[in-house]
Amino acid sequence: MRLFNFFLSILLFLFSLSLKCQTSGNQMVLWYRQPAADWNEALPVGNGRLGAMVFGNILHEKIQLNEESLWAGMRIEDADAEVREYLPIIQKKLLTGEVKEAAELSEKYLRSNPMRIRSYQPLGDIYIDMPDTFRSMPESLSYRRELNLETGIATTTWSYEGITFTREVFASAPDNIIVLRIASSQPGKLTFKLSLSRTQDAVVMPISENELIMTGQIVDLPAREAGPSGLHMKFSAILHGKIKDGAFHTVNNSFYVEQATESVFYFTAATDYNPSLLNFDGTIDPVKKCSEIMSLVKNKPFETVKSAHIVEHSSMFNRVHFSLGGDFKKDLPTDQRLKLVREGEQDPGLTVLQFQYGRYLLMGSSRRPAILPANLQGIWNKDYEAAWNSDFHTNINIQMNYWPAEVCNLSETALVLSDFINRLREPGRLTAEKTFNSKGWTVNHLTDPFGRTSISDGVGWGTFPMAGPWLVLHQWEHYLFTQDTAYLKSEAWPSMKESAEFVMGFLIRDKNGYLVTAPSNSPENTYRLPNGEKYNLTYGATMDIQIIRELLNACVKAGEILGVEKKLLSQMKSVLKDLPPNRISKRYGIVQEWIDDYEENEPGHRHMSQLFGLYPGTQITQAQPALFEAAKKTIERRQTYAAKGQGSSTGWSKAWMINFLARLKDGNAALNKIFEMQREKTLNNLFDTHPPFQIDGNFGLTAGIAEMLLQSHTGEIELLPALPDAWTEGAISGLKARGNIEVEIKWENSLLTEARLTAKDDRMVTVKYGTRKVKLKLSKATPAILDRNLRPLIFQD
Repeated sequence: MRLFNFFLSILLFLFSLSLKCQTSGNQMVLWYRQPAADWNEALPVGNGRLGAMVFGNILHEKIQLNEESLWAGMRIEDADAEVREYLPIIQKKLLTGEVKEAAELSEKYLRSNPMRIRSYQPLGDIYIDMPDTFRSMPESLSYRRELNLETGIATTTWSYEGITFTREVFASAPDNIIVLRIASSQPGKLTFKLSLSRTQDAVVMPISENELIMTGQIVDLPAREAGPSGLHMKFSAILHGKIKDGAFHTVNNSFYVEQATESVFYFTAATDYNPSLLNFDGTIDPVKKCSEIMSLVKNKPFETVKSAHIVEHSSMFNRVHFSLGGDFKKDLPTDQRLKLVREGEQDPGLTVLQFQYGRYLLMGSSRRPAILPANLQGIWNKDYEAAWNSDFHTNINIQMNYWPAEVCNLSETALVLSDFINRLREPGRLTAEKTFNSKGWTVNHLTDPFGRTSISDGVGWGTFPMAGPWLVLHQWEHYLFTQDTAYLKSEAWPSMKESAEFVMGFLIRDKNGYLVTAPSNSPENTYRLPNGEKYNLTYGATMDIQIIRELLNACVKAGEILGVEKKLLSQMKSVLKDLPPNRISKRYGIVQEWIDDYEENEPGHRHMSQLFGLYPGTQITQAQPALFEAAKKTIERRQTYAAKGQGSSTGWSKAWMINFLARLKDGNAALNKIFEMQREKTLNNLFDTHPPFQIDGNFGLTAGIAEMLLQSHTGEIELLPALPDAWTEGAISGLKARGNIEVEIKWENSLLTEARLTAKDDRMVTVKYGTRKVKLKLSKATPAILDRNLRPLIFQD
């Protein structure tokens, strides 16, 4: 046994060394030779709760700030339409083809009050004004702006008259602050003014010789269909400064530093938002919250704070290492690399960087101390009225935000979403009862921190009661990847069960005896009737049924694992038998989007909702060859029409396509879609653009690349299922398969060379590569290393 352990240790060491050698050349850094020209070139840092965008300007630096819960608006207790009396009439008309009458009744009775929400807002800005002597600084003097993904530190450096100046910015999760350090390489060479400001609803003033405080309250003016106006959320921020050498003055909203060698600033912020109330709370004092955070950190040395931050950040980020050979263009600035890709060059190293950037952004917008999930812009937003309010869009966008969470070994980020889902259950029960005449809970196509679950924006596309069932599937996925039975019992099962109760109470029988949803829509898409009329509103849309099938199957499995609710599980099984099947269009051979084979009004539409069953669902696989081929044709048709301009293809839509193509085992097509995203939908700071900036595309891209290299949704662990021809050499470690199994893969000449699987407990697994399959018994914490033929190099029965 000792001899076995000795050889086991040697082989594991060599395997790990081999992976590290392949990945060590890929320094995960975005860098530039010039400051950001605008917000879309600034570099993001975040700790889940606080975010900052760093521009890197020498003379007039700007650091734009966010706090996750700073939103306009308020909780509205009675927004849901009271439809119970009219719902059966609307349903009957939809089922009998009287769509116009159903739509008219829906517009009259399904409208919430108000119909719109208000926006996520920026917190403010830090400005740094340097002496005018820097204005004439030659460009050749070593300016560099970078974001190191492994450390989470944004750094700006430049030289002047033999002096090197350095600015570092990072968002510390352990200390719950944003940190700014400014230093010169020679003593006494720092003179500058640093200001804290917000353009509306706030004042900034000194509270001590080395602290500024911001206090504010959002003033919501009357706005059409946006809810009550008035004095709403309160907020505060504290900026603490200290220097080495020189003089330090506090005046108005600024610090004035003279002839210092180093200066360090700690920043924190808070609001009176109470997540348990889904509202702001007058008993919460944001000034006190800020003071409590600052009192714990302000006397800590900078190096102590920085070291704690790097340890915490890198311990998460470095769980996954990825290489596609060598990064031969890492010495080029990131914007130049992107420019070359736009001109037709390939850059595998940039793809690796974007993959890891997605993980970095998820860490920055959805880890403790966060209490809210990543929104449409993660946590980074400069606008008081942001695009789509930077809200939580629940008809794909917030779901896409969390696609990489489990497979990319960031499971704790999904807990922030899970907590939010469970808080939505309370208002969602009222929506289920009043609008859909059902038990349980649900939410429609968007929500906000105030627990909006009613129909919003418009009846036609706002009526999407399957958003709740889709959301709870993320809780089920968290269990599948972590095997945390305590979480399943206390957090996931209650919301999953209640969501299933909503579905079973909402379903009605159509003329063919199937159980269908009514009313609903296929997200944001429109169909055309033979008479030329166009509608969103429908019944039994394909996505609805696919989501319900996923939900009820998940609930049956969860209930059996927990040994609960046998009668309810039996009812779920009966409902599953009466759902309509996935259909293939007789006209086009595609997966049918609606329950009838309607003509698509926009054949190149950005949403491809009928392929939910392909990804992220599990219903369209190679085990259903007809549907599998129809899914391919669906994508071909969408792309053909989008290319003709008869539709739109957003950044997130292309990212979803990568995941589809990975599930279809078409690595080359998936890689082409990555190229499209890089050339058309990637900003210079590597943010995805809808346009405008929308972070879901970043997360979808990362998830798609992971899906190309590892899949486990069918019950098998498949290695390199969609490896493109161009990725001839590579290695990835730290990805997770369902079953809480960590996977490392290495390949050369487009062929697997080694794989390593490590389980957290004893379990049987089936591993697949190409046409080969092998069943393995994994022992707890004992890696199994397989060769290119899936033969164990190290394996214990």
